[in-house]
Amino acid sequence: MTDEMSTLVRLGDSDLTVANEAEDVRGHKVIDRSGEETGTVDGLLIDEAERKVRFLEVGSGGFLGIGKHQVLVPVDAVTRVDDEHVYIDRDREHVASGPVYDPELMSDPDRPYLENLYVYYGFMPYWGAGYMYPGYPYR
Repeated sequence: MTDEMSTLVRLGDSDLTVANEAEDVRGHKVIDRSGEETGTVDGLLIDEAERKVRFLEVGSGGFLGIGKHQVLVPVDAVTRVDDEHVYIDRDREHVASGPVYDPELMSDPDRPYLENLYVYYGFMPYWGAGYMYPGYPYR
């Protein structure tokens, strides 16, 4: 990993906004590859330096907010977006069993937490040599 990696922050905690409001997926339901609802996009984690979304913060599980937990899903998993949904290429159980989002672990400069997330989902980390940012999955 390099020293050039920027900090990831929640979009809502920064001064940045989504350039096109129609492309803001916060509040959209997350649908897995089997068509099952997985959760809701509660936030976006962005790379401040490159101004790119790196992870969706997905609220998963629970009933009426009780037992709900937050997980991060790399944007690389997104296959399609429509007006109300974000479709991903992983199963609901895989997402629900993923590492729980812990903002404290995000500040570690060596980024083992983020590296483990990418390994869990089977994607190359955005700081890896040859990484290509996924194209926006147009509607």
